[in-house]
Amino acid sequence: MHLFSRFRALPAAVTVLTGTTALQMTLVAVGNITDFETNQAFVRHVLAMDTTFQSPNMMWRAITSPGLADAAYIVIIAWEVLTALVLVSGLIGCLRNPLRGTAPSRAYQLSGLGWVMQLLLFGVGFMAIGGEWFQMWQSSKWNGLQAALPHVIIASFGLVLAHLAAQGSKRASDDSFR
Repeated sequence: MHLFSRFRALPAAVTVLTGTTALQMTLVAVGNITDFETNQAFVRHVLAMDTTFQSPNMMWRAITSPGLADAAYIVIIAWEVLTALVLVSGLIGCLRNPLRGTAPSRAYQLSGLGWVMQLLLFGVGFMAIGGEWFQMWQSSKWNGLQAALPHVIIASFGLVLAHLAAQGSKRASDDSFR
């Protein structure tokens, strides 16, 4: 029972959300690695802007080189793998700290970093660059905006939780020194 008393609600929420997003990002990366061609086609079509409204004022943005598109896709996969590894490290820290009775500030920092990386990928990469710069929102077939939004919401929520938990952890450790 003493072990369970160390897992308070907010730190437990951060731990569960870190684990959930670590698993999610791991599965996203593994899916892209093991089924490379499916999302390779997605990236190629988004960058080529070949299913958008084809406005001459926008088409100068298109990247039609398969080599450049594939390089962008490999960078995306590498970023997904790195994000998953950071989140797994955060999860391990979140699980270890209560067992040791230590403050989990480093674990919260790793979780927060993983969520920032997830926000950069899905918020900046997919929503801003893919959605707006490459006009992905215009495509009925190659539009990943709806798929990106849950990632942005979860990562944003995780950042808030990690910040609140870190503040609570800091206050608790400050109180123990008095």
